[in-house]
Amino acid sequence: METRTARPAPDRNLALDLVRVTEAAAMSAGRWVGRGDKNGADRAAVDAMRAMTDTLPIRGVVVIGEGEKDEAPMLHNGEEIGSRDGPPCDVAVDPIDGTTLTAKGMGNAISVLAVSPAGTMYDPSAVFYMDKLVTGPDAADAVDIEAPVAHNVRVVAKAKGGEPEDVTVCMLDRPRHARLADEVRETGARIRLVSDGDVAGAVMAARDGTGIDLLLGIGGTPEGVIAACALKCLGGVIQAKLAPRDGAERERALAAGHDLSRVLTTNDLVAGEEAFFVATGVTDGQLLRGVRYGRLAATTESLVMRARSGTVRFVLSEHKLDRLGAYSVVEYRHHREEREFSA
Repeated sequence: METRTARPAPDRNLALDLVRVTEAAAMSAGRWVGRGDKNGADRAAVDAMRAMTDTLPIRGVVVIGEGEKDEAPMLHNGEEIGSRDGPPCDVAVDPIDGTTLTAKGMGNAISVLAVSPAGTMYDPSAVFYMDKLVTGPDAADAVDIEAPVAHNVRVVAKAKGGEPEDVTVCMLDRPRHARLADEVRETGARIRLVSDGDVAGAVMAARDGTGIDLLLGIGGTPEGVIAACALKCLGGVIQAKLAPRDGAERERALAAGHDLSRVLTTNDLVAGEEAFFVATGVTDGQLLRGVRYGRLAATTESLVMRARSGTVRFVLSEHKLDRLGAYSVVEYRHHREEREFSA
């Protein structure tokens, strides 16, 4: 009789707990889509996410939170979350990556949560922006954020078996990127400008079939750390350099011990091999569909990933709003809907 080598059973996949948190935030934010109030949308998402994080079986500390930049009363850096009876974890949150997109009813707004073991997430110490390069596993070993744009476009094209004209570069639509955009166009590559939401852009740059091959430019440092968790799962790469906005922020960075000339890699931003990344669509986009509301139910689409196993799941969920309303601490419905359910 053949003897089989015993292997330990897979441990609990925390990502399946985390997705309930982003689903709640997305459904709460989804009520604000197109209403022109990005602060109202963000507040709804923050309230829902904070309420749901108490259900997580972790001893979590928010390392990347709403923080000073968003003047948020909850989910701020250093806040303790979770049920406190699980493993110690670093937590990065973005209740809405793309508040302006949500307010204007534009695409690619997502709710995001990332988790890794305690002490593994990079603390940017109030440096709010960084220069970033993100691409997928094909060209991960060939790109270099300090090299000319033409080099990076060329090596990405070669790794994917094409020409520079086949490459699409994603960047935030900002005046600061005018010269960068000119350099990309000189290579023959195409550009996808996005008004907000570079976490979604980074994930798309790392995944096949999204139409995005490379992300370049200056964006939020918190979003960079969150994206690094996704890159851990997908096998791509993020390279980054801190980009202080002014002299005061530069002095704070230096006082905190940051080397502004250092290239930060995926492993610098999130150390170790255990990380989780979950995102739920708020509005429709190339990465995820947004929240759909019916009379009695809402439908969400989420991306759920774990670095250790490399498993990537797309989760389509139907939420019965009347049943959720009976016990959930999060309010998902409008008052009009409550009257309909009680009629």
